[in-house]
Amino acid sequence: MSFNYNKIQLAGHLTRDPEVKPVGTGSVAKFGLAVNRKWKDGNGETKEEVIFVDVECWGRTAELVSEYLVKGRGAFIEGRLKMDQWTDADGQKRTKFMVVADSVQFLDAKPNGQPAARQDAPDRPVPGHVATPITDDNSGPPF
Repeated sequence: MSFNYNKIQLAGHLTRDPEVKPVGTGSVAKFGLAVNRKWKDGNGETKEEVIFVDVECWGRTAELVSEYLVKGRGAFIEGRLKMDQWTDADGQKRTKFMVVADSVQFLDAKPNGQPAARQDAPDRPVPGHVATPITDDNSGPPF
């Protein structure tokens, strides 16, 4: 019997604006997510750890993410881990884990209550949840 399960859920803030590129008949958006963890150590001192995660999403999800999310905006990501491997210019093999998002939920709004969106985005309501199954071929090389 085999037990394989690849599912991840993360909530955090974007560390950079999404970068969108056309791939085949669709598109891919890539962005960074900072996930914070706070706890108290044995002395009662508050500690904090920040993990930076690269995220990519495909198809309609990529289009909506690139249109409405900006650096600093909160997002809840559901997806799977993906491992990229390559050889650098010095011949060293490198490995990097990233998250391929199946869905992205926009978590916060601007302080005045208006949804946070890109400055060049059309003036329309921001959807609260983006859930698009990945149908594009997402095995292409990283950019």
